[in-house]
Amino acid sequence: MKLSFDGNWRATVTDNPLHITPRFTGAASVDVAHYADVMERERFLADTFGSQDWLWDAPDVLRFDKAGQELVGVRFHWPEESASAEEAARLPLTPPVRPGGLRADEARDFRHERCTVLCRAPRDTVLTCLRDLGVLDEPLDARIGIAPDVALLVQHGTVVGWSLTDPARYLTADFADPDPDPPSPATRRLLTECLDLITTPIVEDVVEGEPAALARLRAADEALRGQREDRHRVDALLQLIATYVEDYGNG
Repeated sequence: MKLSFDGNWRATVTDNPLHITPRFTGAASVDVAHYADVMERERFLADTFGSQDWLWDAPDVLRFDKAGQELVGVRFHWPEESASAEEAARLPLTPPVRPGGLRADEARDFRHERCTVLCRAPRDTVLTCLRDLGVLDEPLDARIGIAPDVALLVQHGTVVGWSLTDPARYLTADFADPDPDPPSPATRRLLTECLDLITTPIVEDVVEGEPAALARLRAADEALRGQREDRHRVDALLQLIATYVEDYGNG
């Protein structure tokens, strides 16, 4: 299968998905790569090609090995716009995920725009990011599982989104591997509350200083700080809402 990305850039689906545990970070991104700090990330970018972020520009990142042109890492950003429950319910449930990697058709850089809409499954068991709501109007061609619980969504041969299954499991700091133990029920509930607070429509109430929304924000911050278990995941959630707490928490 041939896939198209932004900029008329193409890749071929292979039988070699990444065997790298994804990291759902407090920077509102999902990272699938081996780098363990900023310096290693810079070397990783220098040794690969593809789409990457730049100063004042943060598209989604897909990096390929220069020798074999195989996919070796990705970084996807979360959109702040959240689809309504009615819109999210229209998300196609088929086809099933097929594991696979990517091989670039040519060794050149490109720019792949980040998704604009977040679709949340009940209890946030799956988070799906879409190019736009128009994706919901037609069926998907394929779901390519490029890494554990991370899949690309394909429509008419074009990559139109991506998904992360069981996001609570993969919560962690920017460069740390997620805790191998399952997340606690409290962490799962707090993930849902934090996602509510940083996406529409509630984030608009937070920014506008609505008392009920600010009370929820402060309560979430207090609950996270008071939770003793799952500290690595809890710290990622604290980072996720930190800017809002700092800017609006005292309102």
